[in-house]
Amino acid sequence: MTVGTVSISFSDLFAADSRQTETILFDIRLPRILLAICVGAVLSSTGAVMQGLFRNPLADPSLIGVSSGASVGASLMIVAAGGFIQSGALLGLSLVAVGAFVGGFVATLLVYRLATSGIGTSVTTMLLAGIAIAAIAGALNSLLSYFSDNDMLRQISLWQMGNLSGASWTKVTIMASVALLLMSLFPRDSRALNALLLGESEARHLGVDVQAVKRRLIILTALGVGVCVALAGLVGFVGLIIPHIVRLAIGPDHRWLIPASALAGATLLVFADSLARIVVIPAELPTGILTALLGAPFFVVLLLQQRKQV
Repeated sequence: MTVGTVSISFSDLFAADSRQTETILFDIRLPRILLAICVGAVLSSTGAVMQGLFRNPLADPSLIGVSSGASVGASLMIVAAGGFIQSGALLGLSLVAVGAFVGGFVATLLVYRLATSGIGTSVTTMLLAGIAIAAIAGALNSLLSYFSDNDMLRQISLWQMGNLSGASWTKVTIMASVALLLMSLFPRDSRALNALLLGESEARHLGVDVQAVKRRLIILTALGVGVCVALAGLVGFVGLIIPHIVRLAIGPDHRWLIPASALAGATLLVFADSLARIVVIPAELPTGILTALLGAPFFVVLLLQQRKQV
């Protein structure tokens, strides 16, 4: 809370005797920190769940199409709504946030329907459908960008970089509610995810209702990531890197992996957002740029180390 363009000491932090200091601390920085904690926890925990569901440590929540769909929804709102995008549309949120959430959920629904047949939901087909939906979404984003003016194009670019600067107590309340819901429901499927690591047929023999588990986890992941993207934009690498690192540190048991990933993701995003506020003072870098700059090189080092071990 002491980090930012305006320098505030630890003594000021506890005193907060001026109206300006109180506004900076409790109306700007504290909501932003709490939003970073919730977004980081949700992205990391959903990443751990998707990696378990796909049985691939390099899987990412965006594989089910939610991020690409949300990007189209947000871009469509920016282009269509023009100057009205910051007005309250629903529960005090902007039209961009609402459009992003709807776009993400629709894309996930399409991916799920394409991957589901009479015999169940194929994880491989879901992965391929997610790639196809992401390609279509990329084309639509390019088309919307082509028809945008300079101001709209800048807003689209900034939103896609991911940013927590628009944090408010309304956003914190919504994000915290979703985070608490996921943190209470994900652990219930920890044993099922552990069984799925052995294979779907083995999990069925162990009494796991594989289809129900897939459906439930995909819906919860779409809800969590959709709200994250709607409120904070596209914050990349958190859902991919953090669960992978935590798995290397403590093992693949989802009873511990999911909460540990949530804690590590929250820590990373708070650190990245704090750094984003001071790197180019008086301006602020988008948080998504920092998570990519911090995470990607570390991830490459991990991959190189694993290759040497093999």
